Amino acid sequence: MGIVLGVIVLLGLFVTLQMRTVLIDTLRQVVLANEAFVKLLNDEPEHILGKRPGELLGCEHTSEGVNSCGTTEYCRQCGAVKAILAGLDGKAETQECRIVQQAGDGLNLRVWARPLRIEDRRFVIFTVRDTRDEQRRKALERIFFHDILNTAGIVSAYAQMLEMEPDTVESVSADLNSVTDRLINEIIAQRDLMRAENGELQIRFQPIDTQAFVEELAEHYRNHPVSDGRHIAGRGNQAAQLVTDEPLLGRVVGNMLKNALEASDNGTTVTVGCDHNTTHARFFVHNPAIMPRKVQLQVFQRSFSTKGAGRGLGTYSMRLLSEKYLNGTVSFVSTEKQGTTFYAEYPLESGPGS
Repeated sequence: MGIVLGVIVLLGLFVTLQMRTVLIDTLRQVVLANEAFVKLLNDEPEHILGKRPGELLGCEHTSEGVNSCGTTEYCRQCGAVKAILAGLDGKAETQECRIVQQAGDGLNLRVWARPLRIEDRRFVIFTVRDTRDEQRRKALERIFFHDILNTAGIVSAYAQMLEMEPDTVESVSADLNSVTDRLINEIIAQRDLMRAENGELQIRFQPIDTQAFVEELAEHYRNHPVSDGRHIAGRGNQAAQLVTDEPLLGRVVGNMLKNALEASDNGTTVTVGCDHNTTHARFFVHNPAIMPRKVQLQVFQRSFSTKGAGRGLGTYSMRLLSEKYLNGTVSFVSTEKQGTTFYAEYPLESGPGS
């Protein structure tokens, strides 16, 4: 009777909670969910009970087997798993949780786990809050208050130079155009990512020459501040006709190249290229650095970054744009012997709905 009475009390409490909350048992399965959590999933309550949080939230790694939530290598870095295990151990815990969903979208969650004991049975009161808007705001603050402000400062310096020395217009015009292009491209990239997450991104598929595309991209980044002290080389670059949205493809491969340059020491060479077979084109970017395994397990998670707060949308956007809009896939290999190579592969004949 004690357990039954305790659950009845909890049920009444859960109904009044505004936060999305579930009760989890020692098998890490949901035994009770409040209305707010049910609405989050847009599902029937009976479909929620008996499942683990990763299964309910659509984590891509739950496809690896029944009750795989909390058992894969990736789960070692999961904030939800860490919080639940702490709760079962009798400790209150708060964690940040990043989930890549099977549909390719990303979740940012803040999760709370509070231990609960009813007679001799252990439970965890598990609460989640969606922090995607908060993370988006931090990213935009960093971009606009740091990156774009710095670029605007360079534009201002050139403008002052032209005002003081009108004869220099010819010599600085190319640099001024390059800087303003970077400013505009950064703003458009953030706009496109927001539209992509909201399912509002408009795409236009047209044929492009992959060799010319890679060469132009490499040349662009040779003149970008991120390549200072580093070299960009082409390798295995084969010409093929690919039907794609060129600006979006530029965001994907451009992020691959930018990340590789940022991860490389001064004096090192980053290699970019494209090869193909009869059906697919594959772009690749290689740098000699190796990513720690802990980092590898979190690469494509939304807002995960080793560079500090307000970052981490680059690799996430590469995968989101490729898989949700360009009919492709993004992957990587990172070993001590080979360094790190990112790949982006697309069908040569593509288009909406392909």
